[in-house]
Amino acid sequence: MSQPIRIGLLRLVDSAPVLVAEQRGLFAKHGLDVRISVEPSWSNLADKLTYGMLDAAVMLPPLVLAAAMGLRGPAAKMVVAMGLSQGGNGIVLSNKAADRVASPDRPTGRMMLEWLRSHRCTNGRPPRFGVVHHFSTHNLLLRYWLAAAGADPERHIETVVIPPEQVAGALAEGRIEGFCAGAPWGDVAQDRGVGRILIGSSAVWPAHPEKCLALSEPWLDANPDAARQLVRAMLDARVLCNAIEEAPAIADLLSQDGGLALPEGPTRAALAGGRSVETAMFQPGAAAYPSASHALWFLRQMRRWGWLDSRADLDAVARRVYRPDLMDAEGVLPSPIVAPPPCIRPEE
Repeated sequence: MSQPIRIGLLRLVDSAPVLVAEQRGLFAKHGLDVRISVEPSWSNLADKLTYGMLDAAVMLPPLVLAAAMGLRGPAAKMVVAMGLSQGGNGIVLSNKAADRVASPDRPTGRMMLEWLRSHRCTNGRPPRFGVVHHFSTHNLLLRYWLAAAGADPERHIETVVIPPEQVAGALAEGRIEGFCAGAPWGDVAQDRGVGRILIGSSAVWPAHPEKCLALSEPWLDANPDAARQLVRAMLDARVLCNAIEEAPAIADLLSQDGGLALPEGPTRAALAGGRSVETAMFQPGAAAYPSASHALWFLRQMRRWGWLDSRADLDAVARRVYRPDLMDAEGVLPSPIVAPPPCIRPEE
């Protein structure tokens, strides 16, 4: 392969495996020449992967599925090669809202529903929540949790799309009342004193699949051997990212200007053994397997909220986009991650 592999990512702790693979020589070990592109938003990543400006990217699984189904323009030819991280997102409220909702003697979900209703009565509008992309794990998990508490996300909140690194600032400026975003941005909001992590996303779906390694399908078809070596490098990097003893060095790497320039304290808090309410997990082995059951959970939630045509063949989409064959040679088995129990959407 003569051309370098172009990998895109955002300024998030979930991107650690790519930076670690570069710094620790894992790409070189597997015969790969990689160029990393740090992008400003998920839309940028999806567009560049769609139009051949990137070969691979750290991506949101629902966004890959949506792009492949043509929900954001022409159907994109991209696939999920493996999972990169589990958990790691925080549902964050402003301090004022958190004081109303986080009561030690009453269920948080019930208090949340009461606050949502009160906010609308007082302000004439539902509270505004930032999500990092419409087609994101964050949006789906936030909606799932609210619905389980008896709220209707279609009526009880307003969602706005804000790139991850901007959510803490938007909260501080009062443009939103809360957000759901990946690490380290929930801890950044807490450290700045502008908000509080109410719950981590693993409280909604334990150790849920989060970011994935997405590949351009044309690139994959032209470079199958390189794609498998890339998967092997990411599997090796995940092992390092999941080790507590490696966490200080990885936090330092991610905080460097030559890395992702993330704030070091909140970044360390979100890595293995950190103090965050919700740490990002990079469990080796089975958790990396791109199981169709994970894709189906996301697709069913997308259909639940009316984002998909009810006639769509979700099983066919899951099998087409999620590509476990790229891991079969590595001896990795399907993930034992169990989806959360179903919850019923409230009546209108």
